[in-house]
Amino acid sequence: TALKLSFLGIPCTIVDKASFPRDKICGDAISGKVTTLLHRMDPAMLERFNALSSHTGVWGIRFVAPNLRAVDIPFQDGQLTAGGGSPGYVCRRVDFDNFLVRELQNRPLVQLLLETDIQQIEKTADGFRLMDTSGNYRIDCRLLIMAGGAQAAFSRKYAGLEKDNQHHAAAVRAYFKDVSGIREGNYIELHFLKSVLPGYFWIFPLPDGRVNVGLGMRSDIISKSRINLKDSFYRLIETEPSLKARFAGAVQETPLQGYGLPLGSKKRPISGEAFMLVGDAGHLIDPLTGEGIGNAFYSGVIAAEQAAKCLENNDFSATFMQAYDIRVARVLGSEMKLSYRLQRMLAYPWLASALAGIIAGNAGIIQAFTGMYTDFEQRLRLVSPWFWLKMWLTRYRNQS
Repeated sequence: TALKLSFLGIPCTIVDKASFPRDKICGDAISGKVTTLLHRMDPAMLERFNALSSHTGVWGIRFVAPNLRAVDIPFQDGQLTAGGGSPGYVCRRVDFDNFLVRELQNRPLVQLLLETDIQQIEKTADGFRLMDTSGNYRIDCRLLIMAGGAQAAFSRKYAGLEKDNQHHAAAVRAYFKDVSGIREGNYIELHFLKSVLPGYFWIFPLPDGRVNVGLGMRSDIISKSRINLKDSFYRLIETEPSLKARFAGAVQETPLQGYGLPLGSKKRPISGEAFMLVGDAGHLIDPLTGEGIGNAFYSGVIAAEQAAKCLENNDFSATFMQAYDIRVARVLGSEMKLSYRLQRMLAYPWLASALAGIIAGNAGIIQAFTGMYTDFEQRLRLVSPWFWLKMWLTRYRNQS
């Protein structure tokens, strides 16, 4: 958000309680949404990102069905980013966030305040007043854009975005080295295993033989079935036939840590008088893939452009701010609704396995899946029963 504001010629202050570099528990997958937006802001900024040695280019996705059938979906050559890089990346958040902070430090219109822990936020007649824990820092602002993440107190207490376990997930993640069987092209892996549906186990490749490994599941299912995610994680890598051998010689390099994922499968207000919520603070994580970075980027850019309109019209009312909610819903809402439908389909192991069987070896369906990451209409077809009936009939005729 601050980067986009600076490119719009609007001064801003960004406050963070941490110093950088610092870690953020995350799956670390960076979609083409991110690189596209970096390129739109400044092609040179994307070139600097592409030059980093801390990320791995991703050229496809491997889905593993509950019956352990693997389906590889390669990205098309046409899905190269505008800056000429790969279609997707995996980059540790400690490195990616630090890259963004360094970019901010080079923007003259951005005042960056680190190690400043804002604990008190008050509504004023002209916006908001923010104060840190020490009482030494205080700022009055006409417009507040909150990016406090999944645990943002402002989102809950002021904006009213209470946690809803049916639209929330929990995940655990650790870094490993020397996990075997990584596919050429650094495919990211999503394992939809019977014991964790409708969640999934992931393996995302990083440089130097390292991988980001994790397990995520919807919070209502965790609560109802009294699932311990950490125990489930270790049980999978120690006993699951499709994973056990791959982790036999692997070394766990970091502790297994957990975090929450507020999903975008439920419509919520993400703005009000003199404020907007971006990223996880606005509950904008994809309900199927758990992707948060790309959606956070989009919401941040949209919030910056809405801020420009507020300044131009000198209007910071809740009614005027509704344009932000509407635009975010238009850009991301349909995609997240569709992801939620797919998530619910994958909750049934027999259905997920049957779909994998239809997909495997069918060039037409694999082509359809290849295009789904850039073509929303293609994704709509993939949740149509008629599409799958047609593909099943085609497969049956071919076998006959």
